[in-house]
Amino acid sequence: MAKVKTSFFCQSCGTQYAKWQGQCNACKEWNTIVEEIIQKEEKTAWKPDSSEVKKTSKPLKINEIDSTQEVRMDTTDGELNRVLGGGIVPGSLILLGGEPGIGKSTLLLQISLKLPYKTLYVSGEESQKQIKMRAERITPNGDNCYILTETKTQNIFRQIQEIEPEIVIIDSIQTLHTDYIESSPGSISQIRETTAELIKFAKETNVPVILIGHITKDGSIAGPKILEHMVDTVLQFEGDRNHVYRILRSLKNRFGSTAELGIYEMQGSGLREVSNPSEILISHKNEELSGTAIASTLEGMRPLMIEIQALVSTAVYGTPQRSTTGYNAKRLNMVLAVLEKRAGFRLGAKDVFLNITGGISVDDPAIDLAVVAAILSSNEDISINKDFCFAGEVGLSGEIRPVNRVDQRIQEAEKLGFSTIFVSKYNKISLKNTGIKIQLVGKIEDVASELFG
Repeated sequence: MAKVKTSFFCQSCGTQYAKWQGQCNACKEWNTIVEEIIQKEEKTAWKPDSSEVKKTSKPLKINEIDSTQEVRMDTTDGELNRVLGGGIVPGSLILLGGEPGIGKSTLLLQISLKLPYKTLYVSGEESQKQIKMRAERITPNGDNCYILTETKTQNIFRQIQEIEPEIVIIDSIQTLHTDYIESSPGSISQIRETTAELIKFAKETNVPVILIGHITKDGSIAGPKILEHMVDTVLQFEGDRNHVYRILRSLKNRFGSTAELGIYEMQGSGLREVSNPSEILISHKNEELSGTAIASTLEGMRPLMIEIQALVSTAVYGTPQRSTTGYNAKRLNMVLAVLEKRAGFRLGAKDVFLNITGGISVDDPAIDLAVVAAILSSNEDISINKDFCFAGEVGLSGEIRPVNRVDQRIQEAEKLGFSTIFVSKYNKISLKNTGIKIQLVGKIEDVASELFG
């Protein structure tokens, strides 16, 4: 047996060192370097059959390479297909991260029960009976889904060779361990080695593997950063546990766009796809209230109508409060400074609270105009017509700047029944004969005069 060797790894970024030191040179974190036992044997966990061993690859001219697009595997989930770029690419490795209890296992179990492909769901955190109870709550039918409770990669690969699944789901990568590394499950060495074995399996057999990854307290995926570099796609499942809506984002995607997002609603029977998110992000109320405005934003290729709520009141204490939920606090301070300096609204001695309904966070600068409208509406205590919506960026000189893909925003507003949309007069609009009135504005004063006279 080979001599046991030890090395030192940073538990934050995974950098390897020959000896211990207090600070990691790569990520500058203190007291994160831990000694781990490493002992690799020359054999590997995944041993393909002789028929599966590929020939040594040869260099080809780029115009000689077959450019026919590989057929993707349909997940039967429209939101997941959109985020992945059209479906699962055969032989790819997908990493799904998210807060504890957010619904990662529920999402993948729900999809594996509906997939038309033979699926192996490997769980290192729950027993087969526990998974069966959850599966009956989600959907009673799942003829193509096999459940395996195992954490040792050698045993997992043995079962894979017997079952020959078309998709493998691992819940979770932090629970796996291999005999060829003598360290505890969840350590840097184990995560890196087990992921490397799964990558070797996926690439040699063309079977896609989906991994669930735990996250740390600061929201990043636990384990070395190299884990995210090794996989093909990194998905983030996020949302407030107090809200029923969940958002699936793509942080990295070698086979599609990272700008797309999927929206789900958590129900007792599992996660429901939300095909028209604008309806859930806008409050349905009969009476008109001051301090609310509808903004037209974009998430990837999908236009959304979101509701901005603002509350402006006289500061009870000496220092006015500025509080935001779902909107950048520094940008709110900038917008308030523009209103004070350029438009003459005295908000310096008033508390301002801003909220985006639905529990989502938006970085699109096109919602600035709706933020301004909501703040002025609350300050004047005059409600905005519920059929009005806004799409414009506010500049430091008080001008309303143009936003990208304004035609798509206008079409979404018209489809949802809005009568008027406020956009910058500097936008180039190619739409003709629209059923919605397009109100062109150039400055904040133009918006205020149109809304409040």
